[in-house]
Amino acid sequence: TRSAEHAERFRKLGLLPIVGDILDPASLSDLPHADTILYAVGFDRSSGRSRREIYVDGLRNVLREVAGRVGRFIYISSTSVYGQNAGESIDETSECLPTRENGQVCLAAEQVVWEFFPRRDDSATHCANVLRLAGIYGPSRLLRREAELKSAAPVWGNPEAFLNLIHVDDAMAAVLACEAQGEPGETYLVSDDQPIRRREYYNTLAKLLGAPPPTFAEAADRTGNLNKQCSNRKLRDELELRLQYPTIAEG
Repeated sequence: TRSAEHAERFRKLGLLPIVGDILDPASLSDLPHADTILYAVGFDRSSGRSRREIYVDGLRNVLREVAGRVGRFIYISSTSVYGQNAGESIDETSECLPTRENGQVCLAAEQVVWEFFPRRDDSATHCANVLRLAGIYGPSRLLRREAELKSAAPVWGNPEAFLNLIHVDDAMAAVLACEAQGEPGETYLVSDDQPIRRREYYNTLAKLLGAPPPTFAEAADRTGNLNKQCSNRKLRDELELRLQYPTIAEG
């Protein structure tokens, strides 16, 4: 963590925190040897640094420090690496041609992982996996949407386009399953069992919140034109993961 305050909170939870900044290589020298590293660094808009600096340059700084002394490196990526927009079904073999900056940067970051952990050289001793997560939802993760729906603000995007989601608890279960039995060098798409159209999702959320039915407004500059259905078959078959929340009906 970059924050001494967060470090103290982690310490009280029984963790061993290390204060460092992925964009300051000198601050990373205390990173320890580890059986597994979960790399889940998000984009902090308040940092004043670009998405590419954080996702690509910061990742490269960390890997220069730890690549030779970690057993398994698990990188959290995103289904935004897929640019499909016709509602087609996609999986780990589908072509990645992202049209938006966040997807392009995520794909570039994945390529950095494979620079340090070439898949042809992967072994049980030193290996990497990439987990492409769908949109995460769960406790405390819908506060902005709650406020927007209750204020009757329009939802941006095509209401008939598909959303791909994963409950935060199932996302963490996928990480642990990958650590336990992920094949070295493999990528796994982490999504629930049933993509849902944006209209149905927000109508359901509005009912649960006691908010008015949502209205929708399309704006290509804010939402792009992504529309795909993510398959989690490899996640279920290879990692033998059974989701606690297979659809939003349970989640």
